[in-house]
Amino acid sequence: MPTLPKTRRPLVLAAVMAATFMIAIEATIVSTAMPQIAGQLGDLHLYAWVFASFLLTQTATTVVFGKLSDLYGRRPVLLFGIAVFLLGSLLCGLAWSMPSLILFRLVQGVGAGAIQPVSLTVVGDLYSARERGRVQGYLASVWGISSVAGPLVGGLIIGRLSWPWIFWINLPIGIVAAILFVLFLREGVERRPRRIDVVGAALFTGAIAALMMALADAAAPTAATSAAGLAFVVASALFVLQERRAADPMLDVRLWAQRPIATANAATLLSGMTVIGLTAFLPMYVQGVLRQSPLVAGFTLTLMVLGWPIGATLAARNFVRFGLRPTLLLGAALLPLGAAAFVALGPATAPAVAGMGSVVMGLGMGFLSTAAIVIIQDSVSWAQRGAATASNIFARNLGSTLGATALGAVLNYRLAHPDGGAAVSTDQLRRLLDDPASLGGAADAARAGLQQALHGTFWTVFALAALTLLVSLLVPRVSITAARPAAGE
Repeated sequence: MPTLPKTRRPLVLAAVMAATFMIAIEATIVSTAMPQIAGQLGDLHLYAWVFASFLLTQTATTVVFGKLSDLYGRRPVLLFGIAVFLLGSLLCGLAWSMPSLILFRLVQGVGAGAIQPVSLTVVGDLYSARERGRVQGYLASVWGISSVAGPLVGGLIIGRLSWPWIFWINLPIGIVAAILFVLFLREGVERRPRRIDVVGAALFTGAIAALMMALADAAAPTAATSAAGLAFVVASALFVLQERRAADPMLDVRLWAQRPIATANAATLLSGMTVIGLTAFLPMYVQGVLRQSPLVAGFTLTLMVLGWPIGATLAARNFVRFGLRPTLLLGAALLPLGAAAFVALGPATAPAVAGMGSVVMGLGMGFLSTAAIVIIQDSVSWAQRGAATASNIFARNLGSTLGATALGAVLNYRLAHPDGGAAVSTDQLRRLLDDPASLGGAADAARAGLQQALHGTFWTVFALAALTLLVSLLVPRVSITAARPAAGE
């Protein structure tokens, strides 16, 4: 990247942390408020789409914005993403129905699709791998703080104010981040006519959006699910044809096929599938099988969220000493080690065992994800770093979606086809989690069926974690770059 004489790295980093905080806190703070929001807006059958719509557009646009940041620079794409995200946040607070809220969450997701990959790309531009130990520690702390602060802030807003402020709280944070980027982020991007592969970008976005919609309803397929699957196939085929004829294709296959990028992204995708299994099903096990309160269930999961930034900080501070590949392999090895704790769970197991497994998997994800992003960023030049960074975030998001679908299918199959005893219906499962006493004597049978089904699900999580380790062994060694010039710091 060209020398940036007017860039102030600490202030740009502050802007990156502020923008990242908006994305990081979004999931936890909205989750806290959604019961009250749904109670006022109605249409409870659309509840899950408030979350799925955000993830849909975020995942579908991540790669597009990564490519655009390579063409036009990081700052204009970041400012566009912040503007769209804040517009979506403003509109979400003004939503009058559940469909309107879902529509405005789609807008928010587009903004997040620009902010997350490009802000990480800015860090890769301004700081060498040797300097990123301190910087990655700061960014990891943002995710850790947001995981704890989100439910607390959400509860306070619901109790003291009204639910629109769940979304409007983003406005001052985003405005401050945008001002800092405008004032202190300078880029020497060559100004010349550029061709944008608009058709390719539209087809790619449409294909991924269709895939996400099909996966979201895969557990209970409908005609709309089939239509989304068909749209994915058609859009994907047209996208391949478009990329073969485009002068400057939106997705550079040669970039994605480079061994460091391909293998690190494959490991990231599989790790995303692994972690979503823990996030989605551990609270269900702790409450339904171990008979613990929602507070205890949440605590066992929070330990993973806290372990992640700790692992990321340790990784970033030590990969210069031990190397990027060994750091990634350590994280990959911790995943099956932590997953083994969930395979060992039984009806009489103490919740502390689940908590220990969560901590270990969180540490593993911290080591793996930090090393993977540095490996990818240091494998390419400035002109490709945005697209490369976006590919890694895309892989993680897609892995989470695929994992939720696949593991949900495993759970549903095991509930309907137990090895012994009666099947557990959806109504029985709901009553077991909400009010076990309403099942009477059937509660023990339902609990046994749930334990058996989740045991099979956790074995699948363990298999995915082991596969993550095997794929990580294919990641080559990547040398750590020297410090980048950043005058005017």
